Amino acid sequence: MNLTDESLDEFEERLGYRFKDRSIAIRALTHKSYFHEARETSPGDNETFEFLGDSVLGFVVGDALFRRFPELDEGALSKIKAFMVSASALAAKARAKGLGEMLLLGVGEEKSGGRRKDSLLANVLEAVIAGVYLDGGIEAAKALILSAWDGDLEKIDSRDLLFQDYKTALQEIAQARGLSLPEYRVIDEYGPDHEKRFLVEVVLDNQVSARGEGSSKKEAQQQAAKEALRLHEARLAPSGAA
Repeated sequence: MNLTDESLDEFEERLGYRFKDRSIAIRALTHKSYFHEARETSPGDNETFEFLGDSVLGFVVGDALFRRFPELDEGALSKIKAFMVSASALAAKARAKGLGEMLLLGVGEEKSGGRRKDSLLANVLEAVIAGVYLDGGIEAAKALILSAWDGDLEKIDSRDLLFQDYKTALQEIAQARGLSLPEYRVIDEYGPDHEKRFLVEVVLDNQVSARGEGSSKKEAQQQAAKEALRLHEARLAPSGAA
């Protein structure tokens, strides 16, 4: 596809930011596969933008968490930050902004469904963040990030710091109660390769405790562990727990 003035207008409207230099926006949206096919007319690909955007995003989210939860230690803050800027979280926000529709892709990447791949969507969001930073400075990038992540920050419960690693929490509680260690089984997987979904069940003390679903086996395992913790909280809580 080509990026017209009209399509860039729509892109900036969804983004909530107007570029002073649209060549920066175009480069942020240019995948390397497209650049290799259109070197003479392209301002470059977005790979280095991804690197910069990752750093800007990490700084802004880290700063927001530091200020919002001054009582938490480094480990807790790091876990929350990792959860908030995971590839799946970035891809979801990229979809919400319609970035997949704006990506400039090479023929091969286009045919393989690149516009729907979590990895490419996460990368283009980082590149766009870098583009906004380069074009408008840190305050413009910060405004974009906080706007996109505001709901996530509001939902964080500092009392539930294990939500990023439910598997570890379930294992520790099972050990404390003298139960067998949780086992995870993939019971179904479906969807095309670029949008594969997995259904996993967790077996605790020789009984199926819960099921979870996700775009990867790891994510599905975490969701299964989360559900097991929720369903069996009272029974599994360590002795003496409130």
